[in-house]
Amino acid sequence: MRRVLTFLFAVLLVAPGAALAQISTEAAPVAELVERVDIPYERFTLDNGLTVVVHEDRKAPVVAVSIWYNVGSKDEPRGQTGFAHLFEHLMFAGSENAPGSYFNYVRGMGATDLNGTTWFDRTNYFQTVPTPALEQALYLESDRMGHLLGAVSQERLDNQRGVVQNEKRQGDNQPYGLVYYQMLEDLFPEGHPYRHSTIGSMADLDAASMDDVRQWFTDNYGPNNAVLVLAGDIDTATARTLVERYFGGIPAGPVNTPAQADVPTLDAPVSRVMQDRVANVRLYRTWIVPGMLDDDAIPLSVAGSVLGGLASSRLDNELVRGDQTATSVSASMQAFQRVGMFSVTVNVKPGEDADAVSQRLDAIMADFIANGPTAEEVQRVATNQVANRIYGLEQVGGFGGKATALAEGQLYAGNPSFYREQLEAYASVTPQAVTAAMQRWLTRPVWSMRVEPGEREPYVEAARDPSGAAPSAAPQDYTPTPRNPMPQIAQVENLNFPDIQRATLSNGLEVVYARAETVPAVRVAVEFDAGLAADPATALGTQRLMLNLLTEGTENLNSTELAEARERLGASINAGSSLDRTVVSLGAVSPNLEPSLDLLADVVMNPAFDPAEVERLRATQLASIASELTQPGGLGGRVTPVVLFGEDHPYGRPYSGLGDPDTVRAITRDDLVNFHQTWIRPDNARIYVTADVPLQTLVPMLEARFGSWAAPSTPRGVKDFDVAIPDPQPRVVLVNRPQSPQSIIFGGTILPITGQDDTLVLEAANEVLGASFLSRVNTELREVRGWSYGASASVSNREHQTPYLFQAPVQADRTGDSIAAMIAQFDAFLTENGVSEEELVRTINGRTRQLAGQFETSNAVLAAMRSNALYGRPDNYWEMVAGRYNAMTAAEMDAAARAVIDPSRFVWVVVGDAEVVRPQLEQLGLPIEEVTLGE
Repeated sequence: MRRVLTFLFAVLLVAPGAALAQISTEAAPVAELVERVDIPYERFTLDNGLTVVVHEDRKAPVVAVSIWYNVGSKDEPRGQTGFAHLFEHLMFAGSENAPGSYFNYVRGMGATDLNGTTWFDRTNYFQTVPTPALEQALYLESDRMGHLLGAVSQERLDNQRGVVQNEKRQGDNQPYGLVYYQMLEDLFPEGHPYRHSTIGSMADLDAASMDDVRQWFTDNYGPNNAVLVLAGDIDTATARTLVERYFGGIPAGPVNTPAQADVPTLDAPVSRVMQDRVANVRLYRTWIVPGMLDDDAIPLSVAGSVLGGLASSRLDNELVRGDQTATSVSASMQAFQRVGMFSVTVNVKPGEDADAVSQRLDAIMADFIANGPTAEEVQRVATNQVANRIYGLEQVGGFGGKATALAEGQLYAGNPSFYREQLEAYASVTPQAVTAAMQRWLTRPVWSMRVEPGEREPYVEAARDPSGAAPSAAPQDYTPTPRNPMPQIAQVENLNFPDIQRATLSNGLEVVYARAETVPAVRVAVEFDAGLAADPATALGTQRLMLNLLTEGTENLNSTELAEARERLGASINAGSSLDRTVVSLGAVSPNLEPSLDLLADVVMNPAFDPAEVERLRATQLASIASELTQPGGLGGRVTPVVLFGEDHPYGRPYSGLGDPDTVRAITRDDLVNFHQTWIRPDNARIYVTADVPLQTLVPMLEARFGSWAAPSTPRGVKDFDVAIPDPQPRVVLVNRPQSPQSIIFGGTILPITGQDDTLVLEAANEVLGASFLSRVNTELREVRGWSYGASASVSNREHQTPYLFQAPVQADRTGDSIAAMIAQFDAFLTENGVSEEELVRTINGRTRQLAGQFETSNAVLAAMRSNALYGRPDNYWEMVAGRYNAMTAAEMDAAARAVIDPSRFVWVVVGDAEVVRPQLEQLGLPIEEVTLGE
């Protein structure tokens, strides 16, 4: 950051409110938006068959490294379900020339957007690294492509088997978590490649052996079966040199032909009923349809959006807003390479006749399939698809950035520009094409399911002694190939955070701005000093209901009209809150900025609080509370803050902000209006913006819409943080959730600090203890024991009193052992076994080198601007931290953690099956308090 510029807007340039008198939603043509989407690239292929795609983007000194293997769960042999994903985990366990965890190396280089994923058609690995670390990243990726087998051991296989099985438990433990298995089994015939889930079965995971590992790697992980994308601060000539250097010596593998698959049709409709520990009936309808390369893929995607994807969808308007027999709906086309799944879900409103809703759903769908969408509906879908792609292309890597778009196109279609073909197809698709596609594919027999509240079937657990754990003989024909040492990382330059500029509207409303020119998009956050802490203590849930109503109708536009207006512009408007702040945010494509700002201002200043909408959303919120009481995370989120802060403290509220049923039922329209007038007002607000539009251009737009907004005569809200926090009573609070294959451990303590204190050293220390993948806590529970998919402990900054919170989903039969292991790690770190030299170097390197990637996107910059203000930090705070990190010592980090974290004050909250876990918890020697919430 080189300077801070401030503008005072003292003269009214445009008549205030004029834009709101007649709101315009005239949007730029979809074709014009498509022209704004472009990812130039060059492509080459090494002699060993590795395909390389390079995109140059110099906006930040980072490069996305994304490698996609043309193998996924559809390619697994019978009896090896889940193996592609299990092998993905093993790829992070170290290679011959980079022993130990892969994360040790990439954390030290400051990688961001780091992960690996497996799906039906592919397995991918990606990270965004600072430019000086690119060579080391390519060395690591090439080492696990060409030099893996000598490093994989039975111990690592057994450990990652346990981790993956806990990942499976984590998903299965959710309400409706078992539906997908039944859906695939019914929709695909025996032997079809897509018939089983990517996570696989417990029995097949148990059976995975070292011989399977070696064969899978040999058959599928050759360079000729992969696509490597480099996107960011690099050119093709440099890329070619580096890729040839590190990957060129890897021999080609066997010719891999991914499994072919037809599009099956059911012989007759299939109707299922399943019981689960859920709060409401959910209805499903699914068809198998063609995959992403078929001409019908885009028309079917549009059909799904019009039916149940848009906020103004047919099902929303008919079942949620109209009949009010459903609390939420969805419909979408999920496209894979060979096939797709067209799915519809309806959450039936509690108390409604599920049979009647089911019949009404089928009637709406039959009419839609017969008559199709309107041209205007199709246009709104296309605009939103293009706008979402524009937002995503700000990022070079990650799950949805440029590298992903290029890799998907090359892997699936042989064309890195396939994303462009898809957008052009959205822009040109007609209602007739959508109707024809639906009539071809959605008139065939349908798969239906109804999930009802009730007890689950017994859960199929993993074996105590998996057959795949039997050691096998090492291969006799494999000899590790030596290679040059790993390259070192050159100096990484300090972060140059965007310049922050300020303006003041004529009513005193401050605008905080940063320029972001990577994509034609603008992000606006109208932030209020409120948050969950402002929710009335005697009427919890008021703010959540008020915020939900903001985006469901204004004095100028009803709920449907407002949804249609947003979709027409490709704009997203959301209202939400953290504990300390409430925000109404806008994402807009720049060609549609002014009408999008009209909608934002209307939502913020002119909520209708229509009585009928109040009652509809009240019922939805009550249903959400009931649903939360069935979710393990929801239960923990309701209990933990109350246990730590006490129910009278502003932070002692459930994290969701949903409130309690009795209080939500009692909230009146006047309560909502009063809350809005008390907290959502210009003298309690600040506007944050990142945009490709200059501030001088933007300020008159904001002035025209917000400059005349006057605060009401009633007093502004004040939060009371003088409420005493109860003294901690170390214990285990057991929240009973029967039939849970996994427990979730929550809890923590209140630290003697606030978010406005200097926590930099403490947070660096806690990265070693609990807040990173390589932390002591996660390493112990996941990488050593294999009892958890992931565990963490964090310094959870608040504007006022800051808690130390932990969360660890663990297999149910290891709940007590997991708490004991966590206690041992905390005790050791906070006494004699503090930060090691290796951990110090890794933490400092990671935290300094990651800064450019950390603030690559405008969303990240916007969040930093807001958090700097919340915690009283200067605008250039993030430019100053590298020097401070580099000066840190292990002793300072140890002292910072030991001064405030006291395990003897911890309260543990366990959500799990009390019958299974209570006997384990009794072995810990802590008092146990058992509670049951809801049904």
